[in-house]
Amino acid sequence: MDYLKERFAGWGFNEVLSAYLSNAIAVFLILTVCFIVNIISKKVLLRMLGAYISRSKNKWDDVLLKNKVFERITGIVPAIIIHESAELFPAVEEWIKRFAFSYIVIAVLLALFKILDSIDDIYRQHAISKARPIKGYLQVVKIFFSVAAAIIIVSALMDRSPLLLLSGLGAATAVLMLIFQNSILGLVASIQLATNDMLQIGDWIEMPSHGIDGDVIEITLHTVKVQNWDKTIVTIPPHLLISESFKNWKGMQESGGRRIKRCIYIDMTSIRFCDEEMLSRLKKIQYLKEYIEERSAEIEKYNREKGIDPSSMVNGRHMTNIGTFRVYVQKYLENHPRINHSMTTMVRQLQPCEHGLPVEVYTFTNTTRWVEYENIQSDIFDHILAVVPEFGLKIYQSPAGSDIGRISLLRSE
Repeated sequence: MDYLKERFAGWGFNEVLSAYLSNAIAVFLILTVCFIVNIISKKVLLRMLGAYISRSKNKWDDVLLKNKVFERITGIVPAIIIHESAELFPAVEEWIKRFAFSYIVIAVLLALFKILDSIDDIYRQHAISKARPIKGYLQVVKIFFSVAAAIIIVSALMDRSPLLLLSGLGAATAVLMLIFQNSILGLVASIQLATNDMLQIGDWIEMPSHGIDGDVIEITLHTVKVQNWDKTIVTIPPHLLISESFKNWKGMQESGGRRIKRCIYIDMTSIRFCDEEMLSRLKKIQYLKEYIEERSAEIEKYNREKGIDPSSMVNGRHMTNIGTFRVYVQKYLENHPRINHSMTTMVRQLQPCEHGLPVEVYTFTNTTRWVEYENIQSDIFDHILAVVPEFGLKIYQSPAGSDIGRISLLRSE
């Protein structure tokens, strides 16, 4: 700087103008050096590093490169040059160093953020990441780094010790608790969810009170993100999953079977005893032949031993069309290739109601895939509804407009 001032003074410039010109040239040279160093770092060194990493067998360095960790680190170099050049400007040397140091702290903080993001990306490549996500914990680390960086920057700009600032934070504890309330609640909830294995990425959860019915796609410190089946995205604070009830379908998915629990309603006026003509016709059904023969022999033996008068169907024991139908559906399900036979399968009657007699199918498919499950369920009930008339039964159905029209027509006749 003194050399430049002497040169300008030798050319006839006064002292003030010489100082301004020399400072301007120094600033220009420093910025030029910073620009050149930045270009060399990003255009040359980073390209060389990228070429080396692309040939490397390691995967973690590819993640670091993708997340621009090295680019953030190279951003520190110009700030270091400015910091070390501050002594060229004695009048503002301290302020230049303070601002340059603050910039270095921010650059280091951003680089640390990128490193933490890379750690999360690398961790998510492993299967355990779905059961134990660490994104929420990394966000806590980011908050800690941010607070530490803020304290360091403020102390540098004020030229005070960071310990002095920390001692003053005690009085502001209540304010800090209010500011970081959601972060603290989220951290505690995330730990509870992970420790108790209550929620994982990929789980299907239901929470009707908040419009949630879909797969968990992300768990962070402040939110749990769920993609509903209609492809809408719902976010909810993690602490609500602790304080409120929700249904997790993970048990169903891991069991390998999904439950079918559906009723058909039989018109009770169509229920009757099976006569010989009906039994001989039903014997032709593969699943019923052996059952009808054994059941008929058992009933005949019972009635004979008890001296039952066979002239009336009311006396003794007899097979009914509804009972035979229920046995048929049970055997049909037991022989169905898409039913999980290691789980419960039953066909039962429920309490009669105004819609008729409910016959409930309770079984499990051997798949948990939604589309396959719905197709299997539909195929089963397609068949059941089609065979009901073979047993002399009728499905209950509320009168439609056309039914009422036919009734009116019959009355008019």
